[in-house]
Amino acid sequence: MMDSYTVLAKYYDQLTTDVGYENWARYIQRHFARLDRPVRRVVELACGTGSLTHILAEQGYQMTAVDLSPDMLSLAAQKCQGQQVLFLCQDMSRLALLEEPDAVLCCLDSLNYVTRPAALRRTFARVHQALAPGGLFLFDVKTPLALERADGQVYLDETEDLLCVWRGEYHPRRRVCSYDLDLFTLDSDGLWRRESEYHEEYAYTMDELEDFLAQAGFHSIKQYADQKMTTPKEGAERVFFTAHKE
Repeated sequence: MMDSYTVLAKYYDQLTTDVGYENWARYIQRHFARLDRPVRRVVELACGTGSLTHILAEQGYQMTAVDLSPDMLSLAAQKCQGQQVLFLCQDMSRLALLEEPDAVLCCLDSLNYVTRPAALRRTFARVHQALAPGGLFLFDVKTPLALERADGQVYLDETEDLLCVWRGEYHPRRRVCSYDLDLFTLDSDGLWRRESEYHEEYAYTMDELEDFLAQAGFHSIKQYADQKMTTPKEGAERVFFTAHKE
């Protein structure tokens, strides 16, 4: 199996110009404002190329950016050059931090990429252990419905010198949606080069996630609609969770 976010890393920002990281940062800070304690130290798990880390660091948070992909972390370090950001190349299920953060974030359905439930339970336990008392864990996931709907879908992203083709296939027995990615890039000699990656996302139910969080010791577990402060409606494709450490 090809590693995820190796080939894709250097093209990731070109292919995600529509994400709206500023909106994500504002939404996160709305949750920070609800806490009884100030938020200064923040950890972002699966930080990718560091776009969200960069914005939050600009706004004065002491950021730690964690990712399993050295390629993504290298780009994040370049993006956050001159900012006080600590970068850690770690598997989130083995998270080990130097200081207790006030909040831990994991955005853009990155937890769906943890395709073994036991590993996700370990991740939640590690986050709970790492957080300062009263700290916040905030993340989002794609729902099983969203992953089921990706079955048979083909997604195209195109610029003048880049074409990315995603093909989705949902495997009900495994509860996994796989994506075959083909990247075509235009070289300086006028020839197109093809590179490929393979990704998988696991279809966790919302009840499972609540149970895993409770087993890890979290309390005040709540679900929210996509970048809303209201509860998700039936048929939601993205759900946000907040959970607190006593």
